Amino acid sequence: MNIRNILPAILLATGICLPGTAQVASVDMLIRGGLVVTMDKDRRVLDTGMVAVRGGVIVAVGTERELAGRFRAPLVIDAAGKAVIPGLINTHTHIPMTLFRGIADDLELHEWLTKYIFPAEAGNVTEAFVRAGTRLGLAEMIRGGTTTYCDMYYFEDAIAGETAKAGVRGVLGQTVIGFPVPDYKTPEDALAGAERFIRKWKDHPLIIPAIAPHAPYTVATEYLKRIRALSDRLQAPVLIHVSETQAEVDTIRQRYGAPPVRYLADIGALNERTVAAHAVHVSDAEIDLLRQAGAGVAHNPQSNMKLASGIAPVPALLAKGVAVGLGTDGAASNNDLDLWEEMDMAAKLHKVATGDPRAVPAAQAFAMATITGAEALHIAHLTGSLEAGKRADIVIADLDRFHQLPRYNIYSTLVYTTKASDVRTVIINGRLVMRDRRLLTLDEPAIRREAAQYRDAVLRSLGQ
Repeated sequence: MNIRNILPAILLATGICLPGTAQVASVDMLIRGGLVVTMDKDRRVLDTGMVAVRGGVIVAVGTERELAGRFRAPLVIDAAGKAVIPGLINTHTHIPMTLFRGIADDLELHEWLTKYIFPAEAGNVTEAFVRAGTRLGLAEMIRGGTTTYCDMYYFEDAIAGETAKAGVRGVLGQTVIGFPVPDYKTPEDALAGAERFIRKWKDHPLIIPAIAPHAPYTVATEYLKRIRALSDRLQAPVLIHVSETQAEVDTIRQRYGAPPVRYLADIGALNERTVAAHAVHVSDAEIDLLRQAGAGVAHNPQSNMKLASGIAPVPALLAKGVAVGLGTDGAASNNDLDLWEEMDMAAKLHKVATGDPRAVPAAQAFAMATITGAEALHIAHLTGSLEAGKRADIVIADLDRFHQLPRYNIYSTLVYTTKASDVRTVIINGRLVMRDRRLLTLDEPAIRREAAQYRDAVLRSLGQ
């Protein structure tokens, strides 16, 4: 046997180096052979690429030719014929509302909230309900390749606990609102609860705790100012609904003499830690204020369409340098947590809204679901692209399904034809949470049973 033929294999297996050979590094995982869509600053797409992971961090990204022989790992995932992409980022949702999926459809926002959602929440939302809804939402999101999500709801500590157990990354905001809700009966209590929540989770590897004032029309100016002060003191993100409907804009103008974004800026409640959900009815001047403040925007095209809230000026936001990510909103107003649908919808919606087929091209829509979404949440230093030094949040998806063939442009394939069901394997923080469509951190049969039980309870609470 010719020693030249077996020497590379011996070196890779043992890590032994001879003079003139490269050092072989031990890593935890190698993903090899796939089409790697990095979403780095150069937007590299690597045919037959490789990603090396150690300690939950990406240590190298390159072609197999570039990285051949440099790493050995106990787990090698063959991604040949598949796309290897950054994990998707859902920049706005209310995850326990999966258990309200479909209870009230085809209504405008105010009627939907006041006649159906708020009463349903008052009669059903407990910590146990929130945990069950969170598990259901986490299962759905993992199956669809979402590795990070931004949430605002009640009992957010329970949501954080379930999210951490499932191994998912979350920017999670404890809600502050101006009327009694299931977890806190006053905004004073909610603000104190938010501080406890942030202090508890602030150093967690997956959970980024935040404060979530519901909206300018449901939280008094005094509390918005105090929330900004708490955010400054603890360096916590602030998640808030902003300018979702024209009715909201009119209300804030009547109360404070300015539209919502201007009002928030005037009271000092807008800064580089703000994530503004929706931003549908914003003027050019308000877009400038968002950019100047460094705020991110969560665009929720399907929810805004379903509730007839309007179409956010996403091309204008992006043109002025505002970081815009994609969100699903809660499953009660969408009715799913599928970011592939949001990508497809965002690209097409803004083409028809502007009359310009070049508006929000596929590559930009994919960026909104990955790196730009991370920027909108102010976590692009952690995730959103496949680069050395970032957390290993990685999705492997099929590229050879009939609806994906033939393939000419990877961004076109990912945005316009790929489905949540095409996702095969999901890695978050270097941990496998789904392998070949099997969830590894959640109990699927138990989640299905809980969903059926809570459906019956919700129907009884509504007198049905």
